Amino acid sequence: MRDRLLVIDTATAACSVALFERERLVAGAHEEVGRGHAERLVPMIAGLPDGGRAARILVDVGPGSFTGIRVGIAAARALALGWGAEVAGYGALALVAAAALAENPASAALAVIAEGGHGEVFMQRFARPFRPLDAPRSLTPAAALAELDGAAAIGSGTRWLAALDAAVADRPALPDAAHALLLPATERALPAVPFYGRAPDAKPPAPRAAVP
Repeated sequence: MRDRLLVIDTATAACSVALFERERLVAGAHEEVGRGHAERLVPMIAGLPDGGRAARILVDVGPGSFTGIRVGIAAARALALGWGAEVAGYGALALVAAAALAENPASAALAVIAEGGHGEVFMQRFARPFRPLDAPRSLTPAAALAELDGAAAIGSGTRWLAALDAAVADRPALPDAAHALLLPATERALPAVPFYGRAPDAKPPAPRAAVP
């Protein structure tokens, strides 16, 4: 257990887990579930060797689905408490970029475009070998297309840009926990707190006017 790392990823339409030992992938599972991460996550972890028990836990903190992000972080914190494990986070867009750059070494620059909300997409740009050029942000597809500046694009939101410009390929991709160790160590040391990338959909009710 001391040399094991459990990775949990529920921030997007995918739900995945991976168990590493001494940086070697022992087992993993990945499903595109859309919704219902809470129902799938526990059986996935339970299906790993020793129930996924590890000394360190790594979890996707977003941006992505509000519910999915909370499910993953809550599970990581609960397991860390029960196992006496350390817990840290990583970014959803960063993981997609790391996997894409590893798969295609010829890519000089890359933009990850992920499904957002309210008709927007999340966008972050990266340079080789792995260097974030900006922070994740929520943009309209038109604004994201304008900022693409000729870079290759990948992610679950590329279809929105492809609909605006036929020169942009629709290259869907979702985070996979099994790719976590492709990230530099600094990108795997974020606080395990939600990063939503935009304001929550729900807003608190306005205060009632005082009755005279």
